[in-house]
Amino acid sequence: MKTDPMVPVLAQITRKHMEIPGVVTFEVEAPGWTGFGPGQFNMLSLFGVGEIAISISGSCHDTDRIVHTIRDVGAVSHALTMLEEGDTMGLRGPFGAPWPVAGAKGRDVIVAAGGLGLAPVRPILYHLLANRGDYGKVTLLYGARRPEEILFEQELGQWRSQLDLDIEVTVDHAAPDWHGHVGVVTTLFPSADFDPDNTTAFLCGPEIMMRFAANALTDAGVGTRDIFLSMERNMQCGIGLCGHCQLGPHFVCKDGPVFDWATMRPLMSVKEL
Repeated sequence: MKTDPMVPVLAQITRKHMEIPGVVTFEVEAPGWTGFGPGQFNMLSLFGVGEIAISISGSCHDTDRIVHTIRDVGAVSHALTMLEEGDTMGLRGPFGAPWPVAGAKGRDVIVAAGGLGLAPVRPILYHLLANRGDYGKVTLLYGARRPEEILFEQELGQWRSQLDLDIEVTVDHAAPDWHGHVGVVTTLFPSADFDPDNTTAFLCGPEIMMRFAANALTDAGVGTRDIFLSMERNMQCGIGLCGHCQLGPHFVCKDGPVFDWATMRPLMSVKEL
């Protein structure tokens, strides 16, 4: 979008869909939009309320629609989720470094996500499916707190039926009528089929989940430069000016939000950094 990066354009909501209670997916259209890379984010705003960073959760091959999945957790996100089709919001972006999907060509790919973290990795899955012949085994490992909090459940079922990728879903807590796996995401790793010497991994979710997942992968033999995390935290300007998202020597909004584990491992071991 060729505008001043600090000046939002008005994006109109063309479709609204409730994923699960408290989580809404919007499709919007914005003037000048030319597309994004998987893993990039936009700054969404409502005048008089505020602005927040939200990852783009649609396909990078669809340049007409912009898709965002938003959880109602604060004043701005609550106001955004209350919007309806036809309403407008402010939009700046896209910003940030995308997932390095091109560098994973010819390799096995593991995508591991926890909770709402499935939304930022969803563009990866769209890209992999659109270019399936370029990649080896593709595995999605996804964890939610409860069965009723599983995101994009219908889409997960469609992907599983296509047999183009292996999908394993787990929940932390389940009622007796749940017949799937119970446990944290890392408990799915031992059953995943991949060649650690030829694997690229993409992780998104709570930082504690990503840390344990990255360690599990390195223990299995995956290189620290082949594991990528989305470090979405404290982003307020989107272009590295305000300093709120600084993490060690890096600005998450500008240098990330995607970083490799070799870069993040020493930083994530520092308490309260």
